[in-house]
This record gives sequence, structure tokens and C-alpha cells, in this order.
Amino acid sequence: MSSHSILPGATIGILGGGQLGRMTAMAARTLGYDVHVLDPDPDCAARGVVDRVVTARFDDADAAADLARNCAVVTLEIEQIATASLDAAARHAPVRPSSRLLGIIQDRARQKRWLKDNGFPLGPYEDVTNVDSLAGAASRLGDLVVKATRGGYDGRSQVRLSVGADAGAAWASLTGDCAAVRPAVAEQALELESELSVMIARAPNGATAIYPPALNFHERQVLAWSVMPAPLPPQLVRRATDLARGIADAIALEGLLAVEMFLTTSGELLVNELAPRPHNSFHETELACPTSQFEQLVRAVCDLPLGETAIVRPAAIVNLFGDLWTNGSAPRFDAALAEPWTRLHLYGKRVARPGRKMGHISAYGDSADEALARARAAASRLTDVAS
Repeated sequence: MSSHSILPGATIGILGGGQLGRMTAMAARTLGYDVHVLDPDPDCAARGVVDRVVTARFDDADAAADLARNCAVVTLEIEQIATASLDAAARHAPVRPSSRLLGIIQDRARQKRWLKDNGFPLGPYEDVTNVDSLAGAASRLGDLVVKATRGGYDGRSQVRLSVGADAGAAWASLTGDCAAVRPAVAEQALELESELSVMIARAPNGATAIYPPALNFHERQVLAWSVMPAPLPPQLVRRATDLARGIADAIALEGLLAVEMFLTTSGELLVNELAPRPHNSFHETELACPTSQFEQLVRAVCDLPLGETAIVRPAAIVNLFGDLWTNGSAPRFDAALAEPWTRLHLYGKRVARPGRKMGHISAYGDSADEALARARAAASRLTDVAS
């Protein structure tokens, strides 16, 4: 244990009070910490499990400083925090990860340039700023996935452009105006064998812990389900974990970093995006591993010994979206929980909207396939008609 460890009994600050902040706070409280969060929503998901909510925008540097004054360390659960807020907080408490790291990651164009400059593998892409540059990128790269450089996740602020399609219409759907000038990245649409992610924790003392890769499946550009361990060849697992370790070391990570990757049909392993926080594809670590990603974040930012990441038993999660609530009745949680070896986790969000993540179902199995089958079977029961 480091002489600078922040021990249980101290207060941890979290910038962001969504479901990731909520689950991190629950892990922190289990370890004996108090938790304060900052979030624009006074009724945020974390509210019921924390000691204090600072209600403020993520670009409110004074509020971030107020949060930090009452905390021994500050971390984050969302990328959309102004770096000036992190700098203001850092004047009062250690902020992990740093504003430098967040500044690289929260801008997709800057993130890609950093990855390229540091020798990490990427798919072909171009920076674009208007409809003409987008059309030019399409002529050179073919089918595209176009993403705004800032903001947006779970498929938002993204648009697909097929060869021969109207670039103006695609640009207008991304920006709201065909004539708008806005930075974006145009990524070549790849032929994918699978999508995977690796989570790495790194403490201020340099210690690291890496989770085995998760295999992920997306619907409408949003994660639908994830399973650990990913059923991948050992050589590919080594390549993926080495890649994540290299990125974490190069970017001087303190905290958690999820590295989303593409495996192409030609066998290339490419970096998709980075997330310096807990990640949806590792919720199953609560079942699969001795140390969940949320406890690991607490350990990492408090400079405590990092926890074990080995798979004790395969596990999977299926995301639950607000669409399940839109027929006027609550989902059949009782029916879902009748599925053996499953757990239900709801995020405490009061308003259900289509596409909004409201919770997840997780399940154990003797294999990854069995765990996923159980989680999907439980999720399918949510729409059972009551007898």
C-alpha cells in the first residue's frame, strides 16, 4: 500500500451522478467511504446512495472546486466534464484521471491523433468540417461512420453515410444544418468479425490490473449485450491486453480506462474509442470477477492495492432500455427474476424514454454462451403478459 493511500473513512468526489456514478458510489460505500457527486440533475441516479449532491453544470468550475474542497480525491463517471472544472477541482484535491488525459479523450479528433502519433492501430479516417470535406472523405474511404468530435455516446451524434448517398442529408442529420461548419471524424466503415473491449486500472503508484476482454454486441449503435470472458483465441486476448496496457502507460492513466476495439474479418485488431471511466461492457465484472470495475475504480483513485481481475465464473449482461416502459405498464421484473442464476440491476432513473438505459440484467453460466443465454432469457420475460 502506498504511503499516499486514501483510506476508508475519507470522502470521494465524483463528477457525474448517472448510473456509473451510482454504482461507483455503492462500491465506495461498501469499502467505508463517504461520497459526494456533482451533476446538473438534482434528482440524478446517484442521489439516493450518496451523502451530498452538488447541483451544477459540468462546466461550472466554482462548483467543481466546492465539491473538491470537501473530498480527499475526485474522479469522474462521464467524459463531458470541462477540463477547466477538473483544473479547479485539482487545486483542492487530487483529480484522477487528470484534465490532460480527459482533454485528449473527450475530443474524438484529438484522441485519434494521439493514438496515431503514439503508434496505436486505427482504422482509416479523416477529419471533416463541412459537407464538402465529408463528400471528399466518402469518395476516398467508401462507406463511412461520421461522428461529432465532442459530445454524444450510445450512438448519438453519429450518422452513417453509404457510397452514393446524399452527403448533404447526412451532414444535416449530424449538425442540424447542411451548411454548418462543425468538426467531425469520418471513419471508414469496417468489415467486422467482432467488437470487444478491455478494461485496465492504473493506480498513481504505477500498479496496473487488467480485466479479460469482453465481447460486445450493438444494436442501433448502442450496446445490447456483453459477455466475459470473450470467447477469443488466447493469442488475440494477449494482443488486446497488451494494446490496452500500452495505451494506459502512454497516456499516464490514473483510474480506469476502457479500450473499445474492432476485430476485422481480415484479423486486424484496431482501437475504436477510449473511455476513462467505468464502462457498460464491464458491468458483468460484479458477477464474474472478485473485484468489480466499480470497486477497482475506488481502489485505483485512492492508491490502494488493486483487486483481482480473474474470471471466477463466466457472466453476461443485457441492457434494459426505456422502451420497455413505454407501453404504459412496468416490465415484468418478477418474471425475469424467475430465471435461475440471474440478477436485476435498476439505475434509479425516474423517467423512462426510448433508448435510455434504465438498468441491466446479469447472469452466471458455466460458459460464456450459457451466461448470455440466461441473461437474454430473463430479459425476454420482462414483456411477459401477467397471468
